[in-house]
Amino acid sequence: MAKSKHYYIRKTHRWLGVILGVQFLLWTIGGLYFSWSNMDEVHGDFQKKNAPLLSSNISLVSPTMVLDTIKKAHRVDSLISVQLIEILGKPFYQVRCVNALPNETRHQHEMQTMNHLANAETGQLRGPLTKQEAIEMAKMRFNGEPKVKSVEYLATTNGHHEYRESPLPAYAITFEHPSRTTVYVASELGTVQKFRNSKWRIFDFLWMMHTMDYESRDHIGNWLLRVFSIFGLVTVISGFALFFVSAKWNKKRLRNQ
Repeated sequence: MAKSKHYYIRKTHRWLGVILGVQFLLWTIGGLYFSWSNMDEVHGDFQKKNAPLLSSNISLVSPTMVLDTIKKAHRVDSLISVQLIEILGKPFYQVRCVNALPNETRHQHEMQTMNHLANAETGQLRGPLTKQEAIEMAKMRFNGEPKVKSVEYLATTNGHHEYRESPLPAYAITFEHPSRTTVYVASELGTVQKFRNSKWRIFDFLWMMHTMDYESRDHIGNWLLRVFSIFGLVTVISGFALFFVSAKWNKKRLRNQ
């Protein structure tokens, strides 16, 4: 006896429901957390102090002098940015440039991004931030006076790290605080980059489950998400089809034909 289309629709809907049920639950949990969260708390805004401002009475040397000093030691191909920043109360130029390094084996040029810090009052170059300087900068930007719990130097990060795709190397300074906040300071740039706390970490994990990007967490155009979205649409459509073919009025109409 041939099975009816009602049977096949019900079977398809059931198996799609089983396959997608867990992911639909995760989407719902994530959506609830996102919509009920205070994004200022997630971003750690309550733990942040505004960056200190520099006095207008400072006497600055020309950035050209700094560039000339850099060019004496490095082959500068082009500039990315020159920015006046504050490091522990003193003005510094943050110079980001692209250095052209000759490749003798291929007779081509390998491009390398370089970051330089120079005292904006004297033009003298300095090295990256030390561990103690990074700690002091993190303390100055953190609201309150918590104790430092740990300090980690990061040269590399993977796709799941909370400081992923951010300037390296960097110091990760974690404070003894209910929010379990870690402040990330880029040593070569001389600036505070990120605040990460417990609520952000929960948000980030649920975002990964929401986007189904289990490699980098932030790519919402991955194929797994696309496939499951199509499966979800098919599940909904099969549910509507199952409703209509199972309706009493539809069964009576078919019997009267």
